Amino acid sequence: MSSEEALIAQKIKRAARILLFQKHRRPGVRGYELKRILGKNYIKILDLLRRNLNDLGLDIKIVYDQPEEPQKPTEEQLEKAYYYVTTRQPPSPAEARLSGWRIDELAILSVALAYIVSKHGRANRKEIEEVLSEKFPQRIIKVTLDKLVWRGYLGEDDETLFIGWRSRAEVDLKELVKQILIRKIQ
Repeated sequence: MSSEEALIAQKIKRAARILLFQKHRRPGVRGYELKRILGKNYIKILDLLRRNLNDLGLDIKIVYDQPEEPQKPTEEQLEKAYYYVTTRQPPSPAEARLSGWRIDELAILSVALAYIVSKHGRANRKEIEEVLSEKFPQRIIKVTLDKLVWRGYLGEDDETLFIGWRSRAEVDLKELVKQILIRKIQ
C-alpha cells in the first residue's frame, strides 16, 4: 500500500469515527467540520466510506438547511449541510424496540409525517392531534408529539408542525406515503 493509499484509508477511518459519535443532542457533523478535519476532498473520502458502509447496511445521508434537497448542491450548501450515518432499510419491529421506540410512537410519527406531507410540509398541531385522537388517548398524543419535536423528527413553530431535520435524515417520506396508499387501497 502506497503512502497516499494509507493516508486515504486513515481518513476513511477517521470520517467513520466522526460520523458515528454523537456530540450534544444532535448526531451528525456539519460539512465544514468534515472539510476542516479531512481536507478539501472530504466528499471523495465520504464516497469511499459510503461504499464500506453499504456492506453493513448503512449509508451516509446529507441533510441540507433548506427543506428541499438541491439538485446540484453548491460548495457552500455542502459545507452547511449535516452528514449522518443511517440505515439503508427501515428497522424491523424488533430493531425498533431495541432502539427505544414504542409501536404507538412509531404510529404517531408516521401519521403526523403523512399528514404534514399531505398539507405541503406544514400542518396545525391541533389538526394533527384531532386526527390522532381517533386512535390514541389525548395524553399519549401530546407527550409523544412533544418527544418527537424534542428529538428532531418534527419541528414546531407557533403551533404549526413541520418535518424535522431528523425525519429528513432517517425517514424515506416517499416510501412512507407509498406504503400508506398501498394499505389504503387494500
